[in-house]
Amino acid sequence: MMLKVENLRVEVEGKEILHGVSLFVKEGEVVALMGPNGSGKTTLIMTIMGFSGYKVTEGRIIFKGIDITHLPVYERVKLGIGLAFQRPPVIKGVKTRQIIEIAASARGRKVDVYELAKELDFVDFLDRDVNDGFSGGEMKRSEILQLLAMDPDLLLLDEPESGVDLESISLLGKAINKILMRDVEPPPDKSMKEIKSKRKSALIITHTGHILNYVDADRGYVLIDGRIACEGNPREILKTVEKYGYGECLKCV
Repeated sequence: MMLKVENLRVEVEGKEILHGVSLFVKEGEVVALMGPNGSGKTTLIMTIMGFSGYKVTEGRIIFKGIDITHLPVYERVKLGIGLAFQRPPVIKGVKTRQIIEIAASARGRKVDVYELAKELDFVDFLDRDVNDGFSGGEMKRSEILQLLAMDPDLLLLDEPESGVDLESISLLGKAINKILMRDVEPPPDKSMKEIKSKRKSALIITHTGHILNYVDADRGYVLIDGRIACEGNPREILKTVEKYGYGECLKCV
């Protein structure tokens, strides 16, 4: 098991947002997390990442067999968790090239920043301040580029398709698949089973489901009012939501 969340209750500014959430992500698995606005999806992944302001009052977060519930963010990064924000911050005075190098060094890696940037058509942005004046799609490419440099074992992606045009979604999808090792073909002396055992995992928040056309999800959860409402095939869930709305998912509870 890559990630296991057990009966997680979380407060933000004294108000309970998550009410006993339990879910899991296996090694090599991509899990989609869906739900209406304000249901607690971002709170969940920010809590998994360990940001301040999200108080765990009950439950545990287990990552690769280690209880990380109360570990600081930098320790979780070292262990192999990476996050792409829904709304990345602007960091003036820090160049994009520098933040990519910092992301790599957090995991003890050295990377060729120029070569990585070419993969996301981002070379022209390397000497600009982080996200300063970037469009929505450019910010998302910057985030995924940092994850490429970091090479985490678990990706937490908060609406990677939000505010992004179709061409950028395609670029992002290819880069995400590369991190997840989903684009790797087995060499003649190895089976696909061996390759799959080395793949990374991801928990992806999506509203539209567009990203699932480029990054195939194995399972899906629906989070409503801070509780898991249902679990199943993500494409079937999306079809149901498109036809009936999220209220239909409550029948699973």
